[in-house]
Amino acid sequence: MKVLRQVFDFYINSSIHVALAVVSLSWLTLLEFHVLFDKSILFFTFFASISGYNFVKYFGLAKFHHRSLASWLKLIQVFSFFCFVFMCFYAFKIEIITLYYILGLGVITFLYAIPFLPKRFLLDEKQNLRNVGGIKIYVIALVWSGVTVVLPLVNNGIPVSEDIIITAIQRLVFVIVLTLPFEARDLQYDSIKLSTIPQKIGEKWTKIIGVLLLMLFFSLEFFRDEYTLKNTIILLIITLVTLGFLLCAKKNQGKYYSGFWVEGIPIFWLLLVLVA
Repeated sequence: MKVLRQVFDFYINSSIHVALAVVSLSWLTLLEFHVLFDKSILFFTFFASISGYNFVKYFGLAKFHHRSLASWLKLIQVFSFFCFVFMCFYAFKIEIITLYYILGLGVITFLYAIPFLPKRFLLDEKQNLRNVGGIKIYVIALVWSGVTVVLPLVNNGIPVSEDIIITAIQRLVFVIVLTLPFEARDLQYDSIKLSTIPQKIGEKWTKIIGVLLLMLFFSLEFFRDEYTLKNTIILLIITLVTLGFLLCAKKNQGKYYSGFWVEGIPIFWLLLVLVA
């Protein structure tokens, strides 16, 4: 059991789970717009997600404790390096125009972790986008929306349409709601200067905002030029599942509540669509 727990913790801490969530949303986009399975963009997204998330999460630790890194962190560093190599390999297999979009999203991710802003513009002593008051959740949602909607469609030459814009907005809203349980969990750790949504309006109003956003997320489906009853029912199931996790989220939540269960909702969404 101890070995299985260690393997599972590595699966979570090395960002494999979150990468599968990102890939699931990207695959959903391809299915929604009737695009054939794009192996190159999906594999690139998987390895890029691991590389990007581990860079954001562990950059500070590696920078200040390089000589005394715990064995688990060293293992994650090695794993991330190989993921970065595979990311570069698949980058050569996708379209040039897609690389321009990737470059833009990559810059945002880089600035999210690397100190670059003058201290007078910040509400905390760390000089990166992650620590600018109130902006964290929106940066995450913007990057996820770009990666999971824009990249798969651009790589396959799909022109922009109203339905694509609706999907991008839905994805943005969905990721914001998914992030709220994480922000509730981090209330006991985050600096008050970060001005996260739960810090500014409290847990109760955060959940109310989340419910309203989920209503918007589901309602947007009826503004599409093309929608099916099957997809609408699946979207309703995902909305209700997400609502349940949102309402049950709290500051003192289980170790895997957000990091596994909440983050696994996109994977569940994809499985529903594939089975249906």
